[in-house]
Amino acid sequence: MSTETSTPAQGPSGAAAVPRKGLRAGILDLGDSVMLGLASTAPVYSLAATLGLIVAVNGNYTPLILVLGFIPVLFIAFAFRELNSAMPDCGTTFTWSRRAFGPWAGWLGGWGVALAGTIVLANLAQVAGQYVWLLVGDGSLAENAVLVTATGVLFIALMTVVNYRGIRLGEHVQRVLTYIQYVSLGIFALAIIIGIASATPGGQTLDGETIIQPFDFEWFNPAGAFADPGAVVQGALLALFIYWGWDTCLALNEETENPSRTPGRGAVISAVLLVAIYVSIALLVMMYASAGTEGIGLGNSSNSNDVFVAMKDVVLGPWGWVIVVAVLASVLSSTQATILPTARGTLSMGVHGALPPKFGEVHKRNQTPGFSTTVMGVVAVSYYVAMSLLSENLLADSISSIGLFIAFYYALTGFACVWYFRFTLRQSPRNLWFRGIFPLLGALALTAAFFISAVQMWDPAYGDTQIFGIGGSFVSGVLLLAVGVVLAIVCRFAPSTRSYFTRAQPAPGQQVRA
Repeated sequence: MSTETSTPAQGPSGAAAVPRKGLRAGILDLGDSVMLGLASTAPVYSLAATLGLIVAVNGNYTPLILVLGFIPVLFIAFAFRELNSAMPDCGTTFTWSRRAFGPWAGWLGGWGVALAGTIVLANLAQVAGQYVWLLVGDGSLAENAVLVTATGVLFIALMTVVNYRGIRLGEHVQRVLTYIQYVSLGIFALAIIIGIASATPGGQTLDGETIIQPFDFEWFNPAGAFADPGAVVQGALLALFIYWGWDTCLALNEETENPSRTPGRGAVISAVLLVAIYVSIALLVMMYASAGTEGIGLGNSSNSNDVFVAMKDVVLGPWGWVIVVAVLASVLSSTQATILPTARGTLSMGVHGALPPKFGEVHKRNQTPGFSTTVMGVVAVSYYVAMSLLSENLLADSISSIGLFIAFYYALTGFACVWYFRFTLRQSPRNLWFRGIFPLLGALALTAAFFISAVQMWDPAYGDTQIFGIGGSFVSGVLLLAVGVVLAIVCRFAPSTRSYFTRAQPAPGQQVRA
């Protein structure tokens, strides 16, 4: 059972107290934090599923777009680090937004985190189900919707049990899956390098002759890329999705050594490593397959859903299954790592009274948020099955709306950082930049991304469905965010949670003056 006993955060002078929750303290180190940050983004799968889409919009400027899309993410990573130094609470955005802006902002921030996690689990389950059966026989079983859905449900249930049983078991499973995906990705990259060096056939053909596309510094030329500003914005929005997830290590801050420092460092390190991995692999794949529209070219619309599967037989021949295993391990790793922060977010909301007390309970033996973890698994399975039965196209469109939820709670965190630390910004250049300017720029960029995405999603041609002449992605995203507002109102008047909204709390944004 959770307890409201408070312990001072190990942050700057004047830092807020963090209630003990019964989680297993100090079990993770910096290496574990970085690994979890990398694993949560599902880097192999994210690249496979998104690279072709970015190339379709930005062509050879894709490497530059990956860098540009990373900049606001890095700025928000600084905000996470600074807020965690003052309040190492597993509720992250929920806790920080509450202390900066009050209970309503905190509740909706927590909802944004939970919503993104739930929706992406449906996506990961679908992909995991398909990839398992791609490894069997000729791969035709991956087209069986019932079999794929059942397999996806099984994987969510399995990872829920792993997380329920304890953080150390989860860390061991995560480590194995991370090794599998990165070793497999390394083999794939090495094969591409050898292929480029020996002029092994690439993806573009001209009169039967294959072409390897040589590296060109023009790919990083902003002047060329911004000749079409709309394409740059659209590509950067796509890139935002592939970076999402590094903040998982912040949600495990109370289970990490030196919780006020180590998780923040892990978040920034994992974010920087991600951009290095993404840009490096993108360059290799572009040089080998080219941005052309024929064969395995990244501009070929038939390859846009998964460029690695399209390339696997050409690059690895009979060993093509290796990259399928890499994507599968990436998806499973991300499934487990996505449940971790979402369950801890609702745990914190339960401890602070924003959700019924049951959510604040910690399993005494496992020292995990048992109830919250179970609820997370059940909700994710229910949503996935319901959407699969209702319409796979609507499921795909609801998944497309994840960018709205990510931009929402990342931007909220950036604004919370600036407001919470506003009295310290003039104390040093470091405070001004890392607590003020960088988080503010990141928050403004992501706010713009939110509204630009919403406008794009309004177009009925944006996704696979439309509702009353409006794009299904927009309707799904707005409705799901609106559900959070309704639930917050319900909690405002429910006997078990109304005190969260009405009890006297520290004046928002006035905790840190030193």
